[in-house]
Amino acid sequence: MTTQFISDLHLEEARPDITRAFLSFLDQQAAGCGRLYILGDFFEAWIGDDEHTPLQDQVANALRAISDSGAEIFLMHGNRDFLIGDDFCARARVSLLDDPTVIDLYGTPTLLMHGDSLCTADVEYQKFRASMRNAQWQQAFLKRPLADRQLVARQLREISMARNKGKDEFIMDVTPDEVVAAMEAHGVQRLIHGHTHRPATHEFSANGKPAQRIVLGDWAENIWWLEAAPDQEPELKKSPL
Repeated sequence: MTTQFISDLHLEEARPDITRAFLSFLDQQAAGCGRLYILGDFFEAWIGDDEHTPLQDQVANALRAISDSGAEIFLMHGNRDFLIGDDFCARARVSLLDDPTVIDLYGTPTLLMHGDSLCTADVEYQKFRASMRNAQWQQAFLKRPLADRQLVARQLREISMARNKGKDEFIMDVTPDEVVAAMEAHGVQRLIHGHTHRPATHEFSANGKPAQRIVLGDWAENIWWLEAAPDQEPELKKSPL
């Protein structure tokens, strides 16, 4: 059986084509795999498990069906959907992963991350991230009425889009030294992450040995996934939406 990795689908009602592509991916790829890892920004926004939209219910039901077929599904928070909680995971029958997490990928210790914490050159974003990941802030936010949270989510998205337009490309990419530091802190030679929307495989050095960083692609224009299997190098794949 294979192991599949995806990230940055940014599922939302405004992009039904991505939802259709994901449901097709589940049928054609994930149904036959042993494990599926979703490494963040699965949804474009998430303001609490108490918001039950038709899209969210559809996706939860589809994931549960794949889980019932025998696949293990793991979900990691991204910078857009870090409020996904235990209720959604129970409905979808997925396991929530810490960011970062080290797994044994067919004998190779592999570090999994969403990737936003590696973009340390974007100081403004890192301050924002620290505020949003604060447990007290999250608890207070989730107590607010649903309509208020929906409004805040729209406002934050508009602010984020406006700020990103004026940023240099290198600021929004990972910081190479931070990548090496993270891999050395966890004692691994392979890292898989998303967030940057720059799918590629990078070869470099960490822990004094050859290392590999695999970046997953977003689903704005193509379906991107990473497929791993025993005795094979992980392979980035894509197909049109």
